Amino acid sequence: MTFIDKLRARWRDAETLLCVGLDPDLARLPEPYLAGDAGEPAEALFAFCRDIADATAEFACAFKPQIAYFAAHNGGEAALQRLIAHLNAAHPQVPVILDAKRGDIGSTAEQYACEAFERYGADAVTLNPYLGRDSAQPFLQYHDRGCIFLCHTSNPGARDFQELPVDGEPLYRRIARTIAGEWNADGNCALVVGATFPRELAEIRAIVGDMPLLVPGVGAQGGDVAAVVRHGKAADGSGLMINASRAILYASAGPDHCAAAAQAARALRDTINRWR
Repeated sequence: MTFIDKLRARWRDAETLLCVGLDPDLARLPEPYLAGDAGEPAEALFAFCRDIADATAEFACAFKPQIAYFAAHNGGEAALQRLIAHLNAAHPQVPVILDAKRGDIGSTAEQYACEAFERYGADAVTLNPYLGRDSAQPFLQYHDRGCIFLCHTSNPGARDFQELPVDGEPLYRRIARTIAGEWNADGNCALVVGATFPRELAEIRAIVGDMPLLVPGVGAQGGDVAAVVRHGKAADGSGLMINASRAILYASAGPDHCAAAAQAARALRDTINRWR
């Protein structure tokens, strides 16, 4: 089953558009993960994300581990590899997106594609399109895996370059049009569009049709769920992976942290569905 097929099945069968972001900050992990032998950074990162994922899987259309939170620590990349292996084994119906924002050329891009899809076993990876089609091709040729390209990101600095005019239209529209029209021959592309820019989200949806959109920025960054769903949903009411990380991961710092994460995920899933 391809990434897109798996995602669409999850939208349909679980009735959820919620993507659970796994961005484990050691400074915010509950105390039991940092105590004794289990307190080794790599083991703590793995155990915390494993427990959060197990608690929230029923509400998730995807999991999105962010590679930097693992790679910053000794043994962290091995912990990430273990985590994705666990997700694939315990929750095979939930696709895994490696949030790595890779973008390079030639043989380097080939190695990054191998890293994402073969070493880590991710169903999809986030990518930077600014080096052009040849930098994307090593990823695109994994026909069953997802290639999720930055289009209009959620940070304030997104306007610095992404909205610059190119032949009469903003660059982010050119990116959306090019990827939807020229790079998506195998139907394995998606775009990252920030929740903090609902007008741009509507414009991109109009350009790309029912292409999936990964939407960060809800929760801690202040994106509005109602606006995201209204402007971003596809014609059938799906089409979105609305990401939340900190609001779920750190819903509680106490012994109830897994239950609190599940409650936060359920509540956000239900809020999203109310606006569909």
